[in-house]
Amino acid sequence: MEYDAFDEGIEPGGLRNTREIGILICFILENAGIPFALNDLIEIIQSKGMANYFETMSSVSELIKNDNIILHEDSEKVLEITENGKMIAGQLHEELPITIRQKAVSAVCRLQQRKKSQSENPVTISEAENGGYNVTLKINDKIRDLMTLTVFVPDKKEADNVRDCFYDDPERLYSVVLAAVIGDKKLISNVLKELKK
Repeated sequence: MEYDAFDEGIEPGGLRNTREIGILICFILENAGIPFALNDLIEIIQSKGMANYFETMSSVSELIKNDNIILHEDSEKVLEITENGKMIAGQLHEELPITIRQKAVSAVCRLQQRKKSQSENPVTISEAENGGYNVTLKINDKIRDLMTLTVFVPDKKEADNVRDCFYDDPERLYSVVLAAVIGDKKLISNVLKELKK
């Protein structure tokens, strides 16, 4: 296969062909199953080193022009796959390396889980009186608040890190705190084993 795309920022096994990048975009949007924010698409492709940023944006423009995807110009710039795009994803996805397909599906699932976690479990970051930041983490079960925890951290960067780690797995935090407050050594041991994975 001829390489016709920039390869800056691409990990080994990443895509270096504009046709494949277009197929990847259709594949991601089809697997998401719902309209998908452009920024989220770029984040997935960039964070996994699957394709170059500029080539990805160029492919998005080309796919829009060819009526394979639609860009909804709202505040988030949401992409939606068309029937043409679904056909591309369905018929041509096997042209993509299996590792790229696996990375894409895994990244879409993680991103959707994170979005769900963010919508269900609010985090607020506020400046503390004498410097530093308070990060308040809430865990809900759709009926009630299960836990609210406020943590002090020295700077904004650490506050953002706490928020991001919390959103990766809020249930883990709940399990750790619950195990500690009820003194369940077996649960503590199980949670610690999970953290090591």
